[in-house]
Amino acid sequence: MSREQRGPNEKLGAVLALAGISNAGLARRVNDLGAQRGLTLRYDKTSVARWVSKGMVPQGAAPHLIAAAIGQKLGRPVPLHEIGLADADPAPEVGLAFPRDVGQAVRSATELYRLDLAGRRAGSGGIWQSLAGSFAVSAYATPASRWLITPADSSVAREANHAEGSSSPLKVGHSDVQKLREAAEDARRWDSKYGGGDWRSSMVPECLRVEAAPLLLGSYSDEVGRALFGASAELTRLAGWMAFDTGQQEAAQRYYIQALRLARAAADVPLGGYVLASMSLQATYRGFGDEGVDLAQAALERNRGLATARTMSFFRLVEARAHARASDAQAAGAALKAAEGWLERSREGDNDPSWLGFYSYDRFAADAAECYRDLKAPRQVRRFTEQALSRPTEEFVRSHGLRLVVSAVAELESGNLDAACEQGVRAVEVAGRISSARTTEYVKDLLHRLEPYGDEPRVVELRERARPLLMAPA
Repeated sequence: MSREQRGPNEKLGAVLALAGISNAGLARRVNDLGAQRGLTLRYDKTSVARWVSKGMVPQGAAPHLIAAAIGQKLGRPVPLHEIGLADADPAPEVGLAFPRDVGQAVRSATELYRLDLAGRRAGSGGIWQSLAGSFAVSAYATPASRWLITPADSSVAREANHAEGSSSPLKVGHSDVQKLREAAEDARRWDSKYGGGDWRSSMVPECLRVEAAPLLLGSYSDEVGRALFGASAELTRLAGWMAFDTGQQEAAQRYYIQALRLARAAADVPLGGYVLASMSLQATYRGFGDEGVDLAQAALERNRGLATARTMSFFRLVEARAHARASDAQAAGAALKAAEGWLERSREGDNDPSWLGFYSYDRFAADAAECYRDLKAPRQVRRFTEQALSRPTEEFVRSHGLRLVVSAVAELESGNLDAACEQGVRAVEVAGRISSARTTEYVKDLLHRLEPYGDEPRVVELRERARPLLMAPA
């Protein structure tokens, strides 16, 4: 379905020419992006010609897919107004800004929180469906650079007014902030144990909308405001991490950007580094190793002399993951050595942030194993995976499942098919107990690696055990 504008869409034609995309090429890219989200689109070069020469505006997700397709070719986000489609739903712009002004930052974050008002998610025809394919790693460039230049606002004290949507603006106190911190702690536990798609984890966006947004729009002193921004940043980063774990990359990106801006308002440099590390892991997971290195190093640079040894260890570990994905074995090895050194210097009495409670030597070993998996060094993968699997895992079920898959890959690459299948069966059993698209993707990757052995009885058994997991709705 399309509706007609007045006259040709000269903006779209100009940007297509700039990007060097033909009408047929754009149609193919839009159809492919739609297919990635379960949409059956049949646009062709004639469709694109109508958009350009007659000013027809395609309905539904199509305008956002057009912007995403062109953005992928140009290597940067493309806003709808640049291609003459600003009449479409403006939601794809929400959450991507990193305002310099703290008041605008509050509006940017709360606008994103309210986007979830009706629980709209990909697959339900809602807003995240419209954002299909709109993840662009280049969208992290401005937030990272602005945070590096100025990691803290000078003052965040605020006096609310009635014109901002509340009949009686809240006077925020430390007890309000504590409730947000407790919600973040509960959400971290549920996420680790049940995955980002568990129904309890899905309450985080609701908490941001119902609890955090009214507080951010309330009145508070500079001291309370810093604490409020910090707690809100933690919850927002968690919302991004859970979206990342369930495959909603475009939503995760927006939450991460807002979390970094809130951490800057909180003047919490280690927390900002943690958000940058999360951005780095997402970029690395998506195949952007070099950008992942940049984001991890941004986290490191501002935290020298500020963060605890264990925090610095984690940042170096994230850097190692990115180097490994970029196939730089020497840099990955150096970062891993530094991460291990920082971890050895950490002490029980250090003032580590609460959000780093998951990080210990077994987590270091697990990520080191993934680094060596990417570098195709199965002997090292096996060594670190054995260490990662040596501790009880009741609290970190998802991590245990991921480690089992990595172990299976190492066994396979070492020529131990039976051991690989045995670990694979254990991984599938764990994956079936949680809701994590990322864990499912790891299992899919293992099955893909096992395709050359498709007729082997153990492989057939593993594939059958994994079938319910792979057929489950996303």
